[in-house]
Amino acid sequence: MRKDLGKKLNFMPLPVLMIGTYDENGKANLMNAAWGGVYDYNEVIVSLSPHKTTKNLELKRAFTLSFATKDNVVESDYFGIVSGNKEDKIAKAKFHPVKSKFVDAPLFEEYPLTLECTVKSFEDGTLIGEIVNASVDEKYLDKNGKIDVEKIGFISFDMLTNSYRLIGEKVGNAFKDGLKIK
Repeated sequence: MRKDLGKKLNFMPLPVLMIGTYDENGKANLMNAAWGGVYDYNEVIVSLSPHKTTKNLELKRAFTLSFATKDNVVESDYFGIVSGNKEDKIAKAKFHPVKSKFVDAPLFEEYPLTLECTVKSFEDGTLIGEIVNASVDEKYLDKNGKIDVEKIGFISFDMLTNSYRLIGEKVGNAFKDGLKIK
């Protein structure tokens, strides 16, 4: 038996996305944005309301998109509840911005996986970014040089309970397991 929940957005999992930008003075900014995902093969999409970050995006036309992990869940949540207009979030959280070699935006040492992007379009709060480079901290690679998801400990936002959930356990093989039915 199924229960109708009505017209509710119950969309999961939502990656906890961390957007890094520079302001007009070259000062790094970081915000938490859970409303985003894949847009196309080499593009991402994020829905944003007006923030310091949105002004920076319009100015610099570049950003980094990192993925929060279980090791930085407290700081990542903090970056989503405090405005960069009111305090120096990065200094208070003791995070370490590093200039990207590919775009005019900061990488943060605390996030293992980062996409470096240019702004393809940004209209009505919908940001579409083109991925120029992806980088990962080598300690999170497996013996074959691939990203080890379990080692990183990515988290997702659970909108039903306003909590963060750990992503990691492998339960199947995409484009392979279904062939058993074929």
